[in-house]
Amino acid sequence: MLSTVNVPVRGGPALPPSMLLRNLSPPTGRPMAPDDRASWQRRGASSRLRVGAFICCTGSPGVWGPCATSSAQLAVAEINRRGGILGREIELSVYDAGGPIDEVVDRAEQAIAFDEVDLIMGMHTSAVRVALRDLITRSRIPYIYTPVYEGGERTPGVIAIGETPRWQSRPSIHWLAEAKRASRWYLIGSDYVWPWQSHRAVKRYIKETGGQVVGEEFVPLGEDDHEPHLERIRAAKPDVVLISLIGTDSITFNRAFADAGLAATTLRFAGCVDETVLLGVGADKTENLFCASGYFPSVGSHAGDDFRDRYRAMFGAFAPPVGSCGESAYEGFCLLEAAANRAGTLNMRPLLAAADNLVYRGARGPVTVRDGHARMPMYLAEADGLDFRVIKPI
Repeated sequence: MLSTVNVPVRGGPALPPSMLLRNLSPPTGRPMAPDDRASWQRRGASSRLRVGAFICCTGSPGVWGPCATSSAQLAVAEINRRGGILGREIELSVYDAGGPIDEVVDRAEQAIAFDEVDLIMGMHTSAVRVALRDLITRSRIPYIYTPVYEGGERTPGVIAIGETPRWQSRPSIHWLAEAKRASRWYLIGSDYVWPWQSHRAVKRYIKETGGQVVGEEFVPLGEDDHEPHLERIRAAKPDVVLISLIGTDSITFNRAFADAGLAATTLRFAGCVDETVLLGVGADKTENLFCASGYFPSVGSHAGDDFRDRYRAMFGAFAPPVGSCGESAYEGFCLLEAAANRAGTLNMRPLLAAADNLVYRGARGPVTVRDGHARMPMYLAEADGLDFRVIKPI
């Protein structure tokens, strides 16, 4: 599914993803040929830079789709107002990265073969990233992956700029052990690569504090019956439940957790909860819920406040709430612009070389990218109703 988003230079209201997407199918009678030489010769010849944004607009992570789409539109509008990237105006197309992975791969193949996108921007699950990266790098186009993830991405041509467990979870676990005397941990996550790999790292960090893991389980995406999980949590009597569920799965779990009376007695630490998720959970069900992230609207930094003001000016007071997952789409374009300006070209090799060793500035402040990974200001926060209250930088 595709939408070509014509972003006005002066901004303007954005439609939600459900209003943007349309069916994409190959031209009648033409077989799909991602290696079509004529296609590759045309790619890059346009005066516009075609960016395909693969954003989850359906499924469990679809809750972040509206904010991610709006954040990407804001970035594109700002860059185009400055004259584009190396004189090329960005043409943004939004593709749904939700649903069955084989369908997402099909969309990517079509986007590359027929829409001739110059670059892929990804705000979706790591499972989709793993499925897409070989296709995209084989097609010789850059791939910028923006949200929180498990770390360790080394595929040539892929730049991952999201938070990783080393800088997000490790200091948070140490703080909870020291400040809250947490020693018994129960781990629950969605059943795919980000929770699998993140939990491996988390177990090491818990061991560093002298704590122990008293239970672990992985939940199929889309599961909303959490009573069996809550029964096992009650039996294990943890001090903290570490939650690696995503999107609406995290919302339904956290609501059930509070309804079961566990919120008052058991701490929660989540690796992928932001203000969008809090809105779904409800203000009365977020007690003792902690999160660490590179972006919270409540941080109070000049960069963050300025971004939020521009976001509201473009999309209005009732725009999708801004949280770290959706905002990461904005960061991806900040990286792209900085790398292109440094390289002086949009050719893949020099662009990727520049993107792999630079400092760019976005809503999170200065972010340093080295060897395909990003270091950024990181904060530990506690939910306060529908907002996060920052406790400290970590």
